[in-house]
Amino acid sequence: MLPDASVWRSSARYDHVEKLTASGLAWEWLRRNEAYDQDFEAYAAPGADQAALTAEIRQRWRLRFPGKSRDRTPDRTRLLAASG
Repeated sequence: MLPDASVWRSSARYDHVEKLTASGLAWEWLRRNEAYDQDFEAYAAPGADQAALTAEIRQRWRLRFPGKSRDRTPDRTRLLAASG
């Protein structure tokens, strides 16, 4: 997933960054990372060993999953998906 570079200088699109927590800022950076996106695609692929991939993603990207999340969507893969 390539970001839309045509508006990268638009400061209005990044006004929210000033109010982000450390984890929010980390997410803004991570979701734009092509290697992370590839890892997520592997995780979401049909037949993927999600338990093993979760461990790899946790280690590689230093992600933490401190509590069991509640499923609010029928598509559980969206829990790790990059937005945008």
